[in-house]
Amino acid sequence: MANRPSSDYPDIGTLGEDLVTQWLESTGWLILHRRWNCRWGEIDIIAQKEDNSGTMILVFVEVKTRSTGSWDAGGRMAIALPKQAKLSRTAAMFLATFPEKADYSCRFDVAIVCCERKITLTNYLASLSTQGVYLMLQEYIPAAFEYLIDN
Repeated sequence: MANRPSSDYPDIGTLGEDLVTQWLESTGWLILHRRWNCRWGEIDIIAQKEDNSGTMILVFVEVKTRSTGSWDAGGRMAIALPKQAKLSRTAAMFLATFPEKADYSCRFDVAIVCCERKITLTNYLASLSTQGVYLMLQEYIPAAFEYLIDN
C-alpha cells in the first residue's frame, strides 16, 4: 500500500487549537488572537475574560496535541524552561504591541489535547472529530508557569 501524501492528513496541531478555542469560547473567554507571532516566537491562543471581581484576565495558551503514548508525557515535557522563556518574551512583545492590555492580569495556561483514531478516553473536557481523527481536550492547566521576563 502506497503512503498517502502528507496533504491528505489533517493538521493535528491546528485541529487541537481549534478544539481548545471552541472550549474556551464555550466557557466565556473572548479569543483575541490565534497563532500570534513576532520575532521571539508564537503564542497559540490569546484570550481575555473578566473574572467575578471585575478584573480583566489575559491568558496566553500553549496547546500541545499528541497521540496516546507520546514520548513527552502528552506534551508536558515540551514546555521546559527554554520554551517558557520564549513564550514569556513573546507575551511581553504582545503587551508592548497592545499597551491597552498591559494592566490586565496575565497568566500562561497549557492545554493538553489527545489525538487518536478512535475514542478511548472517557474523561475529557471537550472533543472534536474530523477526517477520521478524534481529538480530546484531556487537561487544561491554568497558570501552568510563571511570567519569566521582567518588563
